Amino acid sequence: MKLVSYTRDGATRHGYVADEAAGTVAELGDGDLAAVIAAGAGTDAGWRPGPPSATHGPAELTFRAPITRPTKVLAVAANYQDHVAEGGGAPLDKSTLAPRLFLKPGTSVADPGADIALPVVSTQVDWEAELVVVVGRGGRDIPVEKALDHVAGYAVGNDVSARSVDYGYQRDTSSPAVGYFDWLAGKWPDGFAPYGPYLVTADEVPDPQDLGIELEVNGTLRQQGSTAGMIFTVAELVAFASRLMTLEPTDIIMTGTPAGVGAASGTYLAAGDEMTVRIAGLGALTNRVVQPNSER
Repeated sequence: MKLVSYTRDGATRHGYVADEAAGTVAELGDGDLAAVIAAGAGTDAGWRPGPPSATHGPAELTFRAPITRPTKVLAVAANYQDHVAEGGGAPLDKSTLAPRLFLKPGTSVADPGADIALPVVSTQVDWEAELVVVVGRGGRDIPVEKALDHVAGYAVGNDVSARSVDYGYQRDTSSPAVGYFDWLAGKWPDGFAPYGPYLVTADEVPDPQDLGIELEVNGTLRQQGSTAGMIFTVAELVAFASRLMTLEPTDIIMTGTPAGVGAASGTYLAAGDEMTVRIAGLGALTNRVVQPNSER
């Protein structure tokens, strides 16, 4: 099932896609999808949506991120071997590694179709097509073999990233910590975690490690790969994250990006550019880049 959050008549509501060809949505209630996630959507085999209150056409709706303010936004660095290689890194041996998790703030979440403002602190903003995992059943120390039972569903995401930052004054960059924290700060600007347009329930994604993924900028193909290329699988990421923290319903995990990012070729985003990420069976996510706004 394709679950959706959207704005209608000025209020956020949720429902499911009733007719994909027509774009019609059956409305289930007010607010985003948090309520149906809490009720077991995607993780409880017995969950079924209640009767819709009405059906609405696409002209009446503006789609939102499935969970507009996730409890946590987790992301994973260097999780595709080809992406590591394009950055000049040696092949990674997962047997000697832990997944490289980091957090993005809730304010980084952006809706499908939303404009993303270039931050005033960077002139090197990049794209990263990613599979997004939405946690439906929380837990701690989840075994790998049970991890996918905790996934409510999947969505298309883009881990937008500033590859350099300039705070407007001279800094001492001799410490290796400076480079790391600049990299991390480049993940944090507003709007840098768009995802959607649907939450496709886990029962419709039998193997999250067999999904084609691609990204276009202004109609030019920049990334093309498969989730089969992940170093750590979705199940391994969920299990590992749960060893560090309690996972909660509506947490999301951005699972890493394949090769083809702009930094590898020195190509960065500019105002007016349009990014579209597609993942097989999950839909397409499009966002446009706009001029920086120092007041945001």
